[in-house]
Amino acid sequence: MENTRTLKDKIFLVLKGLGMGAANKVPGVSGGVVAFVAGFYEEFIHSLQKVNGTAFKLLITGRFKAFYHYINGRFLALLFFGMIVSYFSISKILDYLITHYQLYVWSVFFGMIIGSIYYISKDFKDWKTTTYFALAIGAALGLGISFLDPATENDNLIFVFFCGIISVSGMTLPGFSGSFILILLGNYVLLLVDSVNALFDTFSELLIGDFSFTSNLERLRMLKVLTVFTIGSVVGLVTFSHVLNYILKHYKSVTMASIIGFIVGSLGVVWPFKRTIYKMTDTGGFLMDSRNHKIIENYERYLPELNTQTYLAFFYTLVGIAIVLALELYGQKTGRQHA
Repeated sequence: MENTRTLKDKIFLVLKGLGMGAANKVPGVSGGVVAFVAGFYEEFIHSLQKVNGTAFKLLITGRFKAFYHYINGRFLALLFFGMIVSYFSISKILDYLITHYQLYVWSVFFGMIIGSIYYISKDFKDWKTTTYFALAIGAALGLGISFLDPATENDNLIFVFFCGIISVSGMTLPGFSGSFILILLGNYVLLLVDSVNALFDTFSELLIGDFSFTSNLERLRMLKVLTVFTIGSVVGLVTFSHVLNYILKHYKSVTMASIIGFIVGSLGVVWPFKRTIYKMTDTGGFLMDSRNHKIIENYERYLPELNTQTYLAFFYTLVGIAIVLALELYGQKTGRQHA
């Protein structure tokens, strides 16, 4: 696959990384769905699964070129480059859009999830008792998660490491939103807002030769938290990929049915018609994060009235479905080119 990729394919791979990165940051949306629908999910899982004992032997013995080719390095590098760029650009735009046009943004996501369900299920033919059961379990778990109450923030490093493992689940398991799970665990703001902002501020200061952060205990705490979270994320990414690669190989039908169920269940998280519930102080004010933004606690869902705003939301849902169908067509086209 490495040698057959054109420059256009590489650019699109970075764009797919942008999409995965943006999806992973939004609570309720799974980057794994982007990978699945854009047609590179199995290559992604297979490449991550190559990060194993053989890969480490190649790395330790200085055979860097062999290591790079063994783990499908160009594919992973372009994809992760897109994700990193997304985190400091596209996801910031999404933050703005969700703040000012929340209903329409969630409507697009809702449409994308519906389109994803269609895309994944249309070619699945192995329906029987076990796969129907797996579908039901996946849907129940996905829906059940969306109605859980969030915990309080916890910066214990063992718990932060665990959060890192869980947070990447959305990249490897379509329909399972790692960022929404972090909200439920109480650490979304700590790990995806405050600690990332601390890293950004530190880099900004280093660029102008300012090393004052070394005496800032709060900044150092945040950087330590982010480091442990990142290590947990890497461990989770590699571990999940090995587990998923194994079960896809040995229990593909049941796994696919469970994934479809997860995605169906995630419709409860991305339901567009909801009010955001923010965390409050004891005195009745809003709790703020390190960027002075209100902290999301959960969402209150409701059935809409039929008005202009609702019809616009329905239109944006159709836009979301169209985006997924366009990704599917692109995936089919590139699949034929590389066949």
